[in-house]
Amino acid sequence: MKKVALVTGASSGIGEATVKTLLAAGYTVFAGARRQDRMRGLEQQGAILLALDLTDDASIARAAEQIKATQGRIDVLVNNAGYGSYGSVEDVPMEEARRQFEVNVFGLARLTQLLTPMMREQRSGKIVNVTSIGGKFGEPLGGWYHATKFAVEGLSDCMRMELARFGIDVIVVEPGAIKTEWGSIAIESALKYSGSSAYAELAREKAALFSGADGGFASEPSVVAEGILKTIKARKPKTRYAIGGGAGVFMFLVRVLPDRGIDRLMDFIAKSALKRQKA
Repeated sequence: MKKVALVTGASSGIGEATVKTLLAAGYTVFAGARRQDRMRGLEQQGAILLALDLTDDASIARAAEQIKATQGRIDVLVNNAGYGSYGSVEDVPMEEARRQFEVNVFGLARLTQLLTPMMREQRSGKIVNVTSIGGKFGEPLGGWYHATKFAVEGLSDCMRMELARFGIDVIVVEPGAIKTEWGSIAIESALKYSGSSAYAELAREKAALFSGADGGFASEPSVVAEGILKTIKARKPKTRYAIGGGAGVFMFLVRVLPDRGIDRLMDFIAKSALKRQKA
């Protein structure tokens, strides 16, 4: 019997690459996202498309019910959907802050709530929560985004302990710099909310950093997708996997540097990116 997987945020980037990787590995794969038109290529490759809006509880419930009704089981849930909204904590409207949490945290949690019962009945399953190396440290203008990733890290730890007795593994994948649409969305929001405020210089530095002026060390989404496949195939997976551009280096620095040292490092990286862009 083929194992059944659901990948959220499947219309681009890491999600799209993960769907392709799991299909190639022989899984029955549901590809979930709001932008159905962008997933037609995945459908042609064998994916089952799900209209999934993580800010809409009814949409989440319909997606979970479709999997239960058509497959009767779920072996792998890859909670990948998310985005990075940037801007200073002072500048970003609370409405946008709440939306960031709705997509990155509450939608993830609600979908997991609805699919976990099937895994418990099976006494098996893998839940992969895609966070970020940004779930371990902060940076200027990333307050709300990093807050969501810290939240998913903590939520995952609790879920892991709760579900272990039912044969369910909860695994955190922490991507580093990846070549996706994420950077352009972060640039747009940083400039929108803080580009003309007291934090304008920070916004310009962040835009330079995310535009690729960081030396071009970002990895392809397929690198993370292959890592996710490795985690779900492992008999005893690790609790966390840092994958992709600079992830291992940053995680090491977070372990060895004091908080003020990380502050200075983030400041240096951003200012250096802007200087290179101007040069």
